[in-house]
Amino acid sequence: MKDADIHAAIRLLKKEVPRWKTPIVGLYSRDPFLVLISCVLSLRTKDKTTEEASKRLFALAQTPRTMLKLSRRAIEKAIYPVSFYRNKAAHIHAICADILGRFGGKVPATIDELLTLKGVGRKTANLTVTLGFRKPGICVDTHVHRISNRWGYIKTRTPEESEMALRAKLPRQYWIIYNDLLVAYGQNLCVPVSPWCSRCVLAAYCDRKGVGTSR
Repeated sequence: MKDADIHAAIRLLKKEVPRWKTPIVGLYSRDPFLVLISCVLSLRTKDKTTEEASKRLFALAQTPRTMLKLSRRAIEKAIYPVSFYRNKAAHIHAICADILGRFGGKVPATIDELLTLKGVGRKTANLTVTLGFRKPGICVDTHVHRISNRWGYIKTRTPEESEMALRAKLPRQYWIIYNDLLVAYGQNLCVPVSPWCSRCVLAAYCDRKGVGTSR
């Protein structure tokens, strides 16, 4: 994909993606705390499992103060069977304690501050900033990393490298929406193995890097 083609690609994705279900974290956009916690739950967990766990947990508490009043066992029970649910329950307790103790009860609004919270990596920090605060950030998960490289738009080995490469070349007006668009596309059409290239409206722009077989 040529650099100039990204504008056409984003335009086409905006038209295609609404027909698919919104990724779970996107359902809580504009509430930084719910975005942060649902993203922690989503790590290495399928969307459906994350959605169900988030609903159960947020039925019990939706603020750092009320969440911290729950026992770790109660959080574990609510979020099971997300992966590493015991660790995530401990992280959620620690995050809430930090938000109350160090940040005056408000979720920090910068990536650097978010990265000081227990269990929060760059993906979670970027997603909290973009969805929760509507501030520019580039959240790179497996879909964003895979598809950006498959297009030939960037050439990187890890999600961390992809974030930095995209920060250097992706037009800033697309930073906030890039993750939502590519996650939905990656879950439904541009899948890891045997993607649906015959149905892809971006076929003319895609270099199909690393694609062995397709449908």
